[in-house]
Amino acid sequence: MRAVVYDRYGGPEVLRLEEVAVPVPRAGQVLVRVVATSLNLSDWEALVGSPAYARLGGLRRPRRHVLGSDIAGVVEAVGPGVTGFAPDDEVYGDNLALLGGFAEYAVAAATALAPKPPSLSFVDASTIPQAGVIALQGTAGAEPGSRVLVNGAGGGSGAFALQLARAAGAHVTGVDNAGKLDFMRSLGADEVVDYRATDFTRLPPHDLVLDLVAHRSVFAYRRALRPGGRYRCVGGSARTLVRLVTVGTVLGLATGRRIGVLPVRMGPEHFTPMAQRVVAGDVTVHVDRVVGLEDVPAALAHVGAGRALGKVVVEVAR
Repeated sequence: MRAVVYDRYGGPEVLRLEEVAVPVPRAGQVLVRVVATSLNLSDWEALVGSPAYARLGGLRRPRRHVLGSDIAGVVEAVGPGVTGFAPDDEVYGDNLALLGGFAEYAVAAATALAPKPPSLSFVDASTIPQAGVIALQGTAGAEPGSRVLVNGAGGGSGAFALQLARAAGAHVTGVDNAGKLDFMRSLGADEVVDYRATDFTRLPPHDLVLDLVAHRSVFAYRRALRPGGRYRCVGGSARTLVRLVTVGTVLGLATGRRIGVLPVRMGPEHFTPMAQRVVAGDVTVHVDRVVGLEDVPAALAHVGAGRALGKVVVEVAR
């Protein structure tokens, strides 16, 4: 089968398209013929090996050699003990534990997959499992009249989060680079901010801040919140995350705010509610571009540079 592989950390130049053996599902696993895989910032981090937590399990060299976690495809075979799926079933899920989506076939734990809703295309289904869950859990608590800010709102999770917060009746501010301001407005943002021109932590304070690109001090994040407000981040430098968990927690308690890292809960029970909202038309999937396996290096560079408007998808079976 064809797969995009790498065996050392680095930029897109370390990726190569090769013929490799089709993986064999073990007990509790499913072999999926991949139709589509969406790119996440976690793929870029695992490629370059930064932040430091991206090297867990492979300090000097990557432990997994084929990236791609959010997959949608068709069951090719099942391993021993699998009873919930059968060949030809259409499935999707977040395969973060095993990866392998940038290939024609990938092995995933049966517990990581769910039946794909018939009305969802494989491309759209592949965008939901990771980005949709982060957005859904990150905007929990948004309510009519509340002020919500999403930093990194023009990317995959951010595009979902803006729509969810707006649907909840909140006043929503989207923060990203200047090239994404119109896109964020189209998603329903009441205000848009170019982070290069304006420090969002010096805007009037918010009830909820979802930060998808955390790199500021915990004191700046405290300033961004109203009393009783909540700041949650997903990703960021290892140093920032440690400070949020330690100093941020203490500072939040001392000032009547909640400051910390969003503990994202993954799995079908968490991403299927988001898929249901997409099926119902409450949330729209926004795909920046669809590429083939041969274009994965350039697509990852596009995501890593923060240029993607919404999600980028690799359509393996085109």
